[in-house]
Amino acid sequence: MAQSTSFFVLVTLLAFAPICFSFKSDNANLYPQYYYKSCPKAQEIVKSVVAKAVAKEARMAASLLRLHFHDCFVKGCDASLLLDSRGSIVTEKRSNPNRNSARGFDVIDDIKSALEKECPQTVSCADILALAARDSTVLAGGPNWEVPLGRRDSRSASLSGSNNDIPAPNNTFNTILTKFKRQGLDLVDLVALSGSHTIGNSRCVSFRQRLYNQSGNSKPDTTLDESYAAQLRNRCPKSGGDQNLFFLDFVSPTKFDNSYFKLLLASKGLLNSDQVLTTKSQASLALVKQYAENNALFFDHFAKSMVKMGNISPLTGSRGEIRKTCRKINSS
Repeated sequence: MAQSTSFFVLVTLLAFAPICFSFKSDNANLYPQYYYKSCPKAQEIVKSVVAKAVAKEARMAASLLRLHFHDCFVKGCDASLLLDSRGSIVTEKRSNPNRNSARGFDVIDDIKSALEKECPQTVSCADILALAARDSTVLAGGPNWEVPLGRRDSRSASLSGSNNDIPAPNNTFNTILTKFKRQGLDLVDLVALSGSHTIGNSRCVSFRQRLYNQSGNSKPDTTLDESYAAQLRNRCPKSGGDQNLFFLDFVSPTKFDNSYFKLLLASKGLLNSDQVLTTKSQASLALVKQYAENNALFFDHFAKSMVKMGNISPLTGSRGEIRKTCRKINSS
């Protein structure tokens, strides 16, 4: 068994050979070669730990990708999400989007531990999140891209920001787009990054209203395919089963591809925030159709949008710190 696991890790590491998208960072302080001299093995170490974690549990790829999203949308990409409650800090892990949902923190700890042994207090937790998101995407069969690096870690967290700034499954299309625009992201970024739902799971509690009471009239969401809704009700009852997990993309749940967009066109998006991409905006619908027809275009746009999202309000220079452990700020 150990041999087969090692072989899988070797094979998955070879998956980093596909065409790598290279985009110029909008932030001059971030660049892919940031650790070339100070910690030349940094990216190799992150890849190795992520590959082992994903080999052990395929779902972890989506979990690590999601951590980067939920970090960047709150105070920028500064690893505030990773902080535990301590002293005056109230953790973002207790927010509605993260409670009983965000996971993969142990993997980030393992990466940080390995990096601290190689080059102490050099690689930030914020950069670890960005690299782990990219590596997870590649391991699941998605695009590769150069990750601009040089972020530093925050010394604070924002529970209110986590509750208010991260798009929610039940938000309207306009609310979701507004939350993206607040971060300097646009409609293309919204649709492309939503494509991350081609892997991973969601809980019954996140879409139950679509099955039973979408508009407060005790009726299901009319934009949800009836046969698909019937299947979902089998394991997502009106009450109970809140934590029951469902694939966001039931066609290829562990493969990063464009089948998510094909499901949206068939009215089989799991979350309200998924399906509104086809029902509330002609421009959004046009992008969904393009991605459903052209996987390469989706990959290109996704990679560009990930770099763009990774540039949201990073701490650089003397701002922030390089944490010794990702769950707490350094002692003063």
